[in-house]
Amino acid sequence: MNNINITDTIKYIGVDDKTIDLFESQYVVPNGVSYNSYIIFDKKVAIMDSVDLRAEKEWFENLEKELGDRKPDYIVVSHLEPDHAGNIQKFMEKYPEAQIVVNAKSLSMMSQFFDIDMSERSVVVKEGDELSLGSHVLTFIMAPMVHWPEVMVTYDKTDKVLFSADGFGKFGALDTDEDWACEARRYYFNIVGKYGMQVQMLLKKVAELDISIICPLHGPILSENLGYYVGKYQVWSSYEPEDKGVLIAYASIHGNTGKAAEKLGELLREKGVEKVVVSDLAREDMAEVIEDAYRYDRLVVAAATYDAGIFPCMESFLAHLKSKNYQKRTVGIIENGSWAPTSGKQMKEILSQMKDITILEPVVTIKSTLNETSNEQLELLAEALV
Repeated sequence: MNNINITDTIKYIGVDDKTIDLFESQYVVPNGVSYNSYIIFDKKVAIMDSVDLRAEKEWFENLEKELGDRKPDYIVVSHLEPDHAGNIQKFMEKYPEAQIVVNAKSLSMMSQFFDIDMSERSVVVKEGDELSLGSHVLTFIMAPMVHWPEVMVTYDKTDKVLFSADGFGKFGALDTDEDWACEARRYYFNIVGKYGMQVQMLLKKVAELDISIICPLHGPILSENLGYYVGKYQVWSSYEPEDKGVLIAYASIHGNTGKAAEKLGELLREKGVEKVVVSDLAREDMAEVIEDAYRYDRLVVAAATYDAGIFPCMESFLAHLKSKNYQKRTVGIIENGSWAPTSGKQMKEILSQMKDITILEPVVTIKSTLNETSNEQLELLAEALV
């Protein structure tokens, strides 16, 4: 894609990847993803992160086009994950005079990814350290576990730009015309969601800065209405519901548990619940359903019993929620079983291990298909959810 001017002296040299099918080999990205990289021109030239090896050719072409006759003095490494650091070794080999700006943790991890010793060419920075490029002064802010332990962000006080690493990122190539919040939410909760406390700590640090532009490592450069984006991150990282609504996530073998889920959805709409989402875990994108679980304040899990346990896609869904620190929600449970329904008890046990989860009683029990008794239980559950 064409290079983008962030400011008069900061240029975008990243690459859109529209050939990737699964980000991190697990997240569907129908509109691809961008690998963002930036260059700062001053008395000295600093490159802000590299890109994935998938985009090696395009990135070096973008870099060389912008550099012209100049040579880079530094490459700043915000995050060592391969989609950002994939080309560091090739960069260091191509530009032998350049130095690499890292923190102690990222330096210690370098040998896990690259087979050249960069210690003699490293500028090791810590919290609050500054690096002058001339008129530009870069300040380094540590952001451990957002979402790897070596992550740091960089603030350019001259142009008031925050290079935010994976923070404020989203799925989708830069030329994709889509709502920011939807894909940024799916990105956040599935990738960074476990580390809300660490994100909150970073937000407190950057709240003291005068920021005009946010340059993430994925997704669009943010330069307007920054309070909106920061506000979303405040809500997401505190695990508060973003909207009032009910997600009904179901795992159905032959369709009967699915019918119960749809029936509950109809009852809730009749009772005035404006936002009800019914999702089939066996067929829908798991990451999308995870996103909705965090978006809404109420959740219902409905699953068939399978091999005396929980139907696998529901078991996976609950495991994802637990691993991503799901909390502060009200949850209803529907189980199904033809001879020994036990999924409800097991789902309840998993949910009870999560923080601040209110589990509605009783568990709705279906034996094979809905009948008068189970319909009455669904009615009671609907009333409790309103």
